[in-house]
Amino acid sequence: MDLEAAEAVQDPRVRRSRTALMRAAIELVSERETSAVPLSDLAEAADISRRVVYQHFGDRDSLLLEAGLDLARRELLPHLADLPKDSDGREQALAVCRHFAEHRRYYRALLTGPCAFALDRGLISLLLPVNREGVEQWLGHRLAPQALEDLAAFVTGGASAFITTWLVEAAGPLDPEAFTDRLMTVITVLLGLAVPSGPEVSP
Repeated sequence: MDLEAAEAVQDPRVRRSRTALMRAAIELVSERETSAVPLSDLAEAADISRRVVYQHFGDRDSLLLEAGLDLARRELLPHLADLPKDSDGREQALAVCRHFAEHRRYYRALLTGPCAFALDRGLISLLLPVNREGVEQWLGHRLAPQALEDLAAFVTGGASAFITTWLVEAAGPLDPEAFTDRLMTVITVLLGLAVPSGPEVSP
């Protein structure tokens, strides 16, 4: 976002319009379970002209993408920040699974549509710092900084692919508790294998 666009977002009227559009996007896409919602329907639901939609987001897919990332920023990240740092990260993983299960219809619609790649990359960027902190807590100084960064990226990307498959393909209602158990099993094995057998690496 350039400086002019960033300053525009600070305008209360612009913020209200963007918020209304993103809420309308989440509601309509979740209701219809498809990202192929006409831009005119999104504008009408937000009580905003199509011209304003183009001014704020450029096109429908950009609006849907930003609404999905904003949903994670508003609801998931603050919740993760408030959780106590447990020893194995299960509470954090459970919070992530519950968030995506709660908003399954919206995320699934985007993850099976034109926004899929951009949403996946955006969510990975949001969750990487959380996973980096967990990997550092788990392994401490036993890996070199670059290895820790690589492992955090690997865990985040792998978990993202695993969660996407769960959201898109699982039959019936989702069970976040059971899926968290599966996710934690994989992460525990992966991080256990990552521990070197030699001496600890100095920071």
